[in-house]
Amino acid sequence: MSTTTGERHLTGRIGWLRASVLGANDGIVSTASLIVGVAAASAVRGDVLIAGVAGLVAGAMSMAAGEYVSVSSQADTEQAELARERKELAGDEDFELEELASIYVVRGVEPALAKQVSQQLMKHDALAAHARDELGISETMSARPVQAALASAASFAVGAAMPLLTVLVVPESILAPAVSGMSLLFLAILGVVSARVGGAPILKSTIRIVFWGALAMGITALVGSLFGTAV
Repeated sequence: MSTTTGERHLTGRIGWLRASVLGANDGIVSTASLIVGVAAASAVRGDVLIAGVAGLVAGAMSMAAGEYVSVSSQADTEQAELARERKELAGDEDFELEELASIYVVRGVEPALAKQVSQQLMKHDALAAHARDELGISETMSARPVQAALASAASFAVGAAMPLLTVLVVPESILAPAVSGMSLLFLAILGVVSARVGGAPILKSTIRIVFWGALAMGITALVGSLFGTAV
């Protein structure tokens, strides 16, 4: 996000970045875990590929639907809060002015200046001022259901394609360890990329995403080995 001073901030990326990272991570982990579990049950390459493709399609649709419903609920809550705030502004503008000024006073602004700032902001756009400073709702951080759904589905599909490609190129005898190793590599790359895009610590983000991915694949492989079933 660019400001009028020319500075660039990363908060504008939060919505789509969260959905994209979640989708790609889930795509890699769930598909790799599925493949490893099926392979650990002594399945042939064809069965593993069928299970993996089915997991990709089902997972992408599930991620899109889940993100859309979840973010839509957030958007509905935001709209309800804005409607109530709009009604309060229409009913008692003086009280709302004092309320906004008190918020700035708590943040360290002198009372007289806080009131002056509140008057100017409310004259410009009263609802936007209260939405931002009272409710914590801004254009940058507002919920975008369609954007989140598309980002999740697309990133899940891309993530899920990585372990599937591994299945195609490695010998059948080493499917499980090869997919596990390559998937951990993909997760590490995802951790580095997401950290750089989001401005987060690279090492911490990478370790976190690799650890949970390894844990998921390890548990699934164990289940596949013990029960001989595709999970």
